[in-house]
Amino acid sequence: MWDRLTRIGHVLDLAAVEFRSWTKNLGYYQKPNHTRSIAELLITVLPLVTLWIVTWLSFSLGYPWLSLLIAIPAAGFLVRLFLIQHDCGHGTFFSHRLANDWVGRVIGVVTLTPYDFWRRTHSIHHATAGNLDRRGIGDVTTLTVREYFELSWWGRLKYRVYRHPLVMFVIGPAYLFFLQHRLPVGLMRSGWQPWVSTMATNLAIGAAVAILVALIGIKAFLFVHLPIMLLAAMGGVWLFYVQHQFECTTWQRDAEWNVHYAAVHGSSHYDLPPLLRWFTANIGVHHVHHLCCRIPYYRLPQVLRDHPELYYVSRVTLLDSFRFARLSLWDETRNRLVSFNESRISPNEK
Repeated sequence: MWDRLTRIGHVLDLAAVEFRSWTKNLGYYQKPNHTRSIAELLITVLPLVTLWIVTWLSFSLGYPWLSLLIAIPAAGFLVRLFLIQHDCGHGTFFSHRLANDWVGRVIGVVTLTPYDFWRRTHSIHHATAGNLDRRGIGDVTTLTVREYFELSWWGRLKYRVYRHPLVMFVIGPAYLFFLQHRLPVGLMRSGWQPWVSTMATNLAIGAAVAILVALIGIKAFLFVHLPIMLLAAMGGVWLFYVQHQFECTTWQRDAEWNVHYAAVHGSSHYDLPPLLRWFTANIGVHHVHHLCCRIPYYRLPQVLRDHPELYYVSRVTLLDSFRFARLSLWDETRNRLVSFNESRISPNEK
C-alpha cells in the first residue's frame, strides 16, 4: 500500500515538474496582436449593438416574440464581450496595462461587472483553484462529503437548494450580476479600491440605464435588455461551472496542492462545437488558460494545434457537460465529484 502511494506521489511530482516546464514553453503565445485584438472587439461590439437595436425595433413594432428570439444571439455576443473583459483582466488583450484596464472598465458597465473588483477576485481564483483549504473567493461553493454530513439538517437543506440546477443556473446568475456585483462581496474589508471600482461601475450603469429609459421608455428597456442580460448571465455561469465542476476534476488539501497540476487537471478542456467555441472566445480551453493565463484567447487554439498532447487532457464534450449539473460534493475517498445520491454510498465519509 505504501509503495503504491509512494509511486503515485512520484508521478504527481513528475507531473508538477512537467507542468512547470509547460508554463515556460507557453510563453511564446503570450504576446497579443493589437490588430487582432481591435478586430475581435469590433466584431463583438458592433453586432451586439445592432442586435440590441433590432430587438428594440421588433418590440416597438409589436413583435415581442421576435425580439425574444433575437435576444438569444445578442446574449451570445454579450458573453463574448464579457470574455474580452476577462482577457483584459489578465492583461492579455493589449500589451499596455492602461489599455487593458480602461477597455475592461468600460465593458464592465455593459456586463454589470465592476472590472477592478472582479479582476482581484478572479486572480484569487487562479491562485487557489482546486485547493480544499482555500475555498471561498471566485469559485462555486463546493463541500466535501464529510463536511456536508457534518452540517445540521438546515445547513444541508441550504446547500442542496444552492446546488439545485434551477438556483445554480437560473436564479443564481440573476442574483450574481444584478445584486451581488453591486457590492464588493468578499472584499468588503479590503480597503477602498474594491469599493471605488464597484461604486463607480454602479454610477455608470445608473447613468446608462437612465439615458436608455429616457430614449425608449422603461417598458421597452426592460423587455429588450433583461432577456439579453439574463441569458448571458446564465450562459456565463454555466461556462464557469463546467470549467471546474466536472467529474474527474481535482481538489487537494493545501499540503498536497500544486498550482500547475491543479491548473491542468482541475480545469476542463470544454470541447465545444465551432460556433459555440467562437461565441465563448475559446474559454473552453480552460486547462491551458489556467496553466498560462497570459495567453490571449484567440491564440489558445494555436496552442492545441502545436501541442496536440494537451487536447485530450481533462477533455469534456457538450454532451458530457449536461451530466455535471447533478455533481455537488467532493468525495475525498474516491477523488471525484459525486451527486447527493452517490454520497450516500460512501460510508467512510459519513
